[in-house]
Amino acid sequence: MKALVLSAFGSTDNFAVNNIPDPVLRQGQVLVRIAAASLNPIDNKIREGLPIGPALPAVLGCDFSGTIVEVGDNVSGYSIGDEVYGLAGGVKGHGGTLAELIAADARLIARKPRSLSMRQAAALPLVSISAWEAIARANLKASEQVLIHGAAGGVGHIAVQLAHDLGAVVTATVGKISDEAIVRGLGAEHVVFYRQEKPADYVSRITQGRGFPVVIDTVGGENLANSFQAAAISGRISTTASRTTLDLTPVHSKGLTFGVVFTLIPMLYDIGADTHGDILRQVATMVESGLVKPLIDERRFGLADAPAGYDFLQSGSAKGKIVIDVA
Repeated sequence: MKALVLSAFGSTDNFAVNNIPDPVLRQGQVLVRIAAASLNPIDNKIREGLPIGPALPAVLGCDFSGTIVEVGDNVSGYSIGDEVYGLAGGVKGHGGTLAELIAADARLIARKPRSLSMRQAAALPLVSISAWEAIARANLKASEQVLIHGAAGGVGHIAVQLAHDLGAVVTATVGKISDEAIVRGLGAEHVVFYRQEKPADYVSRITQGRGFPVVIDTVGGENLANSFQAAAISGRISTTASRTTLDLTPVHSKGLTFGVVFTLIPMLYDIGADTHGDILRQVATMVESGLVKPLIDERRFGLADAPAGYDFLQSGSAKGKIVIDVA
């Protein structure tokens, strides 16, 4: 099969399209012919050498959509010809999705929403699971105010929709004026331009100084300090990006609950794989009901120019998910 193979960690120049052996199907797996894959920031971190990636030379990529062409032993509920999507590759012990075929753990996938194209479906798995788990970890309830950082990004734009569908009052932080219409269209009631307004100012403007009972931080790093500042007393914070060093004094002084979502744990440690499949099935139902939709950047990339897609993702210029057309 054809695949985009990384020969050394570092530059995207280290990618090349090669012919490699087809994956060997193991117990509990299905063989999927991939139609499309999508890129996530974690893919660039793995490409740069984050030590959770497969041994080199390697095929990267976590998200995919495609069609089942073979069903392995001890797999039930799937048949040849089923269109599926999932988060099932690109880390240690798993083949990547930037290839024509993947042997995917059947617990990590679900049937593709019928109303979506393969490209649209491929954009959803990692960001949907991450957003779902972040909201669940924070125990967000209907009518609560929630602050979502990075609301026009991959995880953020799904979190806005899930929180809105739950009945929460969503405040979205964005970096560009053009993002306001996007997040309002997804369900945000209040919009904050984080380059123009400090946390103390929008906390006062939107919550009358009380702070947000729930904060979903998809930006992480130094922005977590803004989340601590914006949270209410006894507030709950979920983050999908916590690789940083911070003073946790505000967490203590406010009695905050601080949870971290690391979506790749089921693949890395074989823990909770069924949960991911369950989430994807529920997301598919929400998509069919018109409650969730993916935001996809208009630029198109094939397997051969997928390295340019990695560079485009890292530039921060994309509007929505970057999808790679494989088939």
